Amino acid sequence: MKEIEIKSVLQVYDSFDELPENIQELMHQSMMIRDKAYAPYSEFLVGAAILLENGEVVLGNNQENACYPSGLCAERTAIYYAGANYPDVPVVAMALSAKSLKYKLITPTPPCGACRQAIAEYEQKQDNPIIIYFMGETGKVVKSSSLSNLLPLIFDNSYL
Repeated sequence: MKEIEIKSVLQVYDSFDELPENIQELMHQSMMIRDKAYAPYSEFLVGAAILLENGEVVLGNNQENACYPSGLCAERTAIYYAGANYPDVPVVAMALSAKSLKYKLITPTPPCGACRQAIAEYEQKQDNPIIIYFMGETGKVVKSSSLSNLLPLIFDNSYL
């Protein structure tokens, strides 16, 4: 048996104000769309703002359903919209923000596993990393320079 070590490198900004101006604007858009999420069951709101290479910004938020598997996360809502409407335009960056209606969320909240896999598909398709910024309602912001930092053992088409 052999043991391997996998490392992920992330950058942590102590506050929103430390972000580059264009990312602050992108994060503001994720917050705006987050507050319009349909989350009556979990009361956990998530917003995603995706910056495309052509300058367009695509927004998405979580959409819940009483039949839980039928809902969709903000990240997949946004990236699937981008893929459908801008199929040949690379994704440059994503800004994600989360908020609970039950408590003050100050912990940076990364994408769930299903969203990581969906983002990985687009990162592989465009053969270029997607920068992901994520935060809670307030507080620190985490930056990943590639989805592979969040999902180091990606399942991709090389296995098919």
